[in-house]
Amino acid sequence: MRQRFRSARPTQGNKVDTVLPEKLVEAARRVIEANRKDGRRIALAESCTGGLVAAALTEIPGSSDVLEAGFITYSNDAKLGILDVSLDLLETFGSVSVAVAWSMAQGALEHSHADVAVAITGIAGPDGGTEKKPVGTVVFARAERGADPQQVVADAHNFDDEGRGSIRLQAALCALDLLMPGSEPSGEES
Repeated sequence: MRQRFRSARPTQGNKVDTVLPEKLVEAARRVIEANRKDGRRIALAESCTGGLVAAALTEIPGSSDVLEAGFITYSNDAKLGILDVSLDLLETFGSVSVAVAWSMAQGALEHSHADVAVAITGIAGPDGGTEKKPVGTVVFARAERGADPQQVVADAHNFDDEGRGSIRLQAALCALDLLMPGSEPSGEES
């Protein structure tokens, strides 16, 4: 039996046929359009979102002229081997930290031709949280090609633990906000 899949093509108006939440796809559309207008290529380094941000961006037809690469580095070994995050950073600060998120974003830039990269690392739950880093802790970092690598652009959020899916969706939306040209972090650390 042959199964047919519908493509993510525009339907009525600007809506896209998708399985993802509409607000996520609309945020992705804004990111693609704004970065296309500015001539920027983007890369992602995703951990707790597991490719959700890249999936949202690729729902937008023609996104390949903006999205350069997506790295899903869920394990610490992947962070080490794919993005060159140092073992010292992981052992000293833990994988859910500004230092590791920043290193992930820098690694995504180094391993792509993108102009800007955003990294996401966190604890989506239901397990893995601690008193200092409870479930819902997500850290973001943005690195831009040609920018001073000593100027850390990072953002930490403690999302309400409304379930794994909710935390991952909120994290993906925040990551998309950071990919907008001229955006600034709005979380608890910068």
